[in-house]
Amino acid sequence: MRSHLLNETTADLYRRSVTEGVARVAAKLATTERPHTGISVDELAPVINGIDLDRPLGDAAAVLDELEEVYLRDAVYFHHPRYLGHLNCPVVIPAVLGEAVLAAVNSSLDTWDQSIGGTLIERRLVDWTAQRIGLGPAADGIFTSGGSQSNFHALLLARDEACRLVMKKELDAGRELTKAELLPKLRIFTSEASHFSVKKSAAMLGLGYEAVIAVPVDRNRRMDTSVLALELEECAAEGLFPMAVVATAGTTDFGSIDPLPEIARLADEHSAWMHVDAAYGCGLLASPTRRHLLDGIERADSVTVDYHKSFFQPVSSSAMLVRDRDTLKHATYHADYLNPRRMAEERIPNQVDKSIQTTRRFDALKLWMTLRVMGADGIGSLFDEVIDLAAAGWDIIDADPRFEVVVKPQISTLVFRYVPEGDVPGELVDEANLHARKALFASGEAVVAGTKVDGDQYLKFTLLNPQTTTADITAVLDLLAAHAEQFLGESLAVHR
Repeated sequence: MRSHLLNETTADLYRRSVTEGVARVAAKLATTERPHTGISVDELAPVINGIDLDRPLGDAAAVLDELEEVYLRDAVYFHHPRYLGHLNCPVVIPAVLGEAVLAAVNSSLDTWDQSIGGTLIERRLVDWTAQRIGLGPAADGIFTSGGSQSNFHALLLARDEACRLVMKKELDAGRELTKAELLPKLRIFTSEASHFSVKKSAAMLGLGYEAVIAVPVDRNRRMDTSVLALELEECAAEGLFPMAVVATAGTTDFGSIDPLPEIARLADEHSAWMHVDAAYGCGLLASPTRRHLLDGIERADSVTVDYHKSFFQPVSSSAMLVRDRDTLKHATYHADYLNPRRMAEERIPNQVDKSIQTTRRFDALKLWMTLRVMGADGIGSLFDEVIDLAAAGWDIIDADPRFEVVVKPQISTLVFRYVPEGDVPGELVDEANLHARKALFASGEAVVAGTKVDGDQYLKFTLLNPQTTTADITAVLDLLAAHAEQFLGESLAVHR
């Protein structure tokens, strides 16, 4: 079994095995004609469940043959131009090369003695991103597994910073307040269109879902700052404490960007931590033409970025940045076996000092490779292409009498639904749109997402592929309309 360990004696086997695997994937990419095959859970589950994991095949080629049947054949391929579903981007080749390198070397980015070079590369990329945001000379941050973890990490820092400041203020006024007494009084403000991880984070931080105040959005699905101002004032009047205001730069459903400058002003007035969830919109940091859409982000106390959304990186690749590196101490723990305090005093750069993870992949290498091959403008121009496509897509849908579209996109998401002619009950319209999405997915011809707007069922195009064209958008609309019309025809015939 030692023959399977990657080392100096197996380098040739490693090269042959990986080359064969890459060849299989390359062949699949070159011949993929639709986003996926349309296979169902009931069809695929018995095949996978029927494999005896206690009887190995013993040969990589045989395993790759098997993998074709259980994964490669039926996988959802995000590179296909008619994948218009979730926030999954096609990936750039330099990043995939980085993935291959980091997997083989297998550095762990927790301590310097496990990641010489890797630690400094990650730190350089954190500095680069912070500079793009404009956070200032005291900024810092850490790579994470994704936007949910980044948001959680930021709100953990916000919680403990709020506790520190409020407890100090109370003590200065001659009143002692314990952390246990303070936690139920902390509140987080975010738009009703923000990511669900804000509420999940509040629950995991011991604050409860009820600690999150959902602020209504305006007609463009951006946080209504006039309501935010009232909510912050009411918070203070009730003897509660505004722990954080979470602005979103690219909401999951609409791609809307909250009014960052005004939110920053209100957060500052009420001594609240400002966090910007730019998991989706972070690609604008590299845009040669649209960086101004993020004006105000430089005033944030923390920012989430997901390179694996709009920087065209493989999952996972995310980061959480802070304006003041000193706030990262709220996640610091010194373990004698790993990162004893003396190492910090000796200025040995251990990334675990900043992270809520210990063992951590060298995901930063993918972005490093991308920037060194393509440059920031190269990444940003790809994101600009999909934003231009979304604008053209809005024109197409808005002009199509079969559909209604919710709002002009700020980034690259379109939310719309099929609306039949005549007097059709609202619940049947909802069912028709839900059916159209499911039937399209089952066909494998395209993938679209779905959501609810004001309680009604809608469809969603998430455009992150520069290879997608307006012809693709038109074709998918025709497919959706055909599925919806067939469903309504059959349903109305039954009701008659």
